[in-house]
Amino acid sequence: MPLTKLAFLSGISVSAVSLLPPSQVCNWRHRVKSECFGIGGVNKIRRLSVRSASRDGSASVGLDTTFPRDYVELLEQAKEAAKLALEDKIQLMEIEFPTAGLESVPGDGEGGIEMTGSMQLIREFCDRFIVPEKATRTRIFFPEANEVEFARNSTFGGSSLKLDYLTKPSLFEDFGFVTKVKMADRVKPDDELFLVAYPYFNVNEMLVVEELYKEAVVNTARALIVFNGELDRIRSGYYPPFFYPKLATLSKTFLPKLETVYYIHNFKGRNGGILFRQVHNSAFSIYFVFCSCEKYICLHQQEDMPSLKEVALSILPMA
Repeated sequence: MPLTKLAFLSGISVSAVSLLPPSQVCNWRHRVKSECFGIGGVNKIRRLSVRSASRDGSASVGLDTTFPRDYVELLEQAKEAAKLALEDKIQLMEIEFPTAGLESVPGDGEGGIEMTGSMQLIREFCDRFIVPEKATRTRIFFPEANEVEFARNSTFGGSSLKLDYLTKPSLFEDFGFVTKVKMADRVKPDDELFLVAYPYFNVNEMLVVEELYKEAVVNTARALIVFNGELDRIRSGYYPPFFYPKLATLSKTFLPKLETVYYIHNFKGRNGGILFRQVHNSAFSIYFVFCSCEKYICLHQQEDMPSLKEVALSILPMA
């Protein structure tokens, strides 16, 4: 019998038997932490919990995923997910969620405002995730040098965290050209954790992130977290391979190495929904897809990340 999934919203329990054949339902694993993707719906989010029962329909096996009510809960969940990933020796991680509101999608907010909001959320995440004695061993990379100066004079004022940058502005910045920074020169021997902040404004930024990973993380005990990098742009082919061959290569060589430890993506329109994942301290960490057909219903769950096109065109219309 396939998994039974329960969704709870404002005290209302909705039971949905998997619509998929057993071969497409998440495999049962013996690891304390495992990873799996699933899908759900957007409609005045208040409280959403998902539990998985055992195959014979008896007691719950321990998965209890709750959609955050606000950014305080979201950051706490992201912190726990990243912590578990580090304990599992994961060195390359992704944290992605909307910054213009929990129900927003990319583009709902003005770019500069979204980045400033993301900077504030990164500071709050670091305050939860990084213990004080590790602050000086944590290096945060912002997209460019000007952003570092702004961060020091605002959100990160007084912080012991090391602030750095991926690129430098050039005389031709208005035409999309920046000065490349050699990552090996930016890293210090006592660095233990790198956090890269929203590297999506310029296409060269993620290429520099890959360089940082290769030169400073591979074959070390360090870890790297990409925070709100909007990597779905690259995954979905938003940048035509003919004009951006390096990004096309990146999507095949670098992005598959990323462990998505925390992820929220909203879908608006007639078939609205949520793609949600949190690496969880239980038997499962699943990508859930929820639809918003008056009530939240878990439509689908799987181990690998589904494409946004697949969710929008194939999964959500099942509701």
